[in-house]
Amino acid sequence: MLNNNQCMTAALDIMCVLCSDLQVEAPERVTEGHNVSLTCKSSCTLTDRATFIWYRNSQPLTERRDRNNQLLLQSVRREDAGRYSCALHGHSYISPAAHLSVTYPPSSVSVSISPSVIVEGDSVTLSCSSDPNPPAEISWFKGGTFVGSGRMYSISKISSDHSEEYKCKSINEHGEKYSDAVTLNVMYPPRSVSVSISPSVIVEGDSVTLSCSSDSNPPALNFSWFKGGMIVGSGRIYNISKISSDHSGEYKCRSINEHGQKDSAAVTLNVMCEFFY
Repeated sequence: MLNNNQCMTAALDIMCVLCSDLQVEAPERVTEGHNVSLTCKSSCTLTDRATFIWYRNSQPLTERRDRNNQLLLQSVRREDAGRYSCALHGHSYISPAAHLSVTYPPSSVSVSISPSVIVEGDSVTLSCSSDPNPPAEISWFKGGTFVGSGRMYSISKISSDHSEEYKCKSINEHGEKYSDAVTLNVMYPPRSVSVSISPSVIVEGDSVTLSCSSDSNPPALNFSWFKGGMIVGSGRIYNISKISSDHSGEYKCRSINEHGQKDSAAVTLNVMCEFFY
């Protein structure tokens, strides 16, 4: 037979099982690094022997059992966010879950670029990813100049003028952080192709050098030389040793990279006879 104290304890335990009104009281949110206390409440009268079990996302907190009805989380981390519920040890009823949100500033901010290879005239999108809570406002910078806002920054019909370092800034009420800078490397075919001649005054018998320069990205590696409409050589520099009047004429170079080609304007080699000079 049970004595009076045992009967009272058993009765109170039965009452707690029957009332099934355990509730978790917790703040809706807490800032990372702060302390927070969660309370398991019941309208039942509990014995001094009552032990509480706590759950996060339906998983027991390493079988944590507290004699009192409070769960203290010290120096909260973002991983502590989740749905918390409680139960009385030895009873099957688990309280409804209360959600705890952990707020924190941006910490991992990065920029991705699409497409990965950018050719002049393309449409390009830069995307800023960050992980703060609450979500952040995003600002974009080209060099040190503000150029836009929002998680995505788009450039239509990109040109070499857009080649620069870009970065995004993620900011919420708890702080801000910049991404590392990324460089937009805009590819384009040759342009501004020109020929220079050395020496400037050419006498029969001289050695003459024609040099081809162009602006392109990537730099042009293929150059062709034409006299009139006939190809006469290749390479950025075209040399003529012991020039004669037969070499007189119009010359031009063609600059080629993987994105296109362009011819220079024609230049005239005017070879002077030695006795005339």
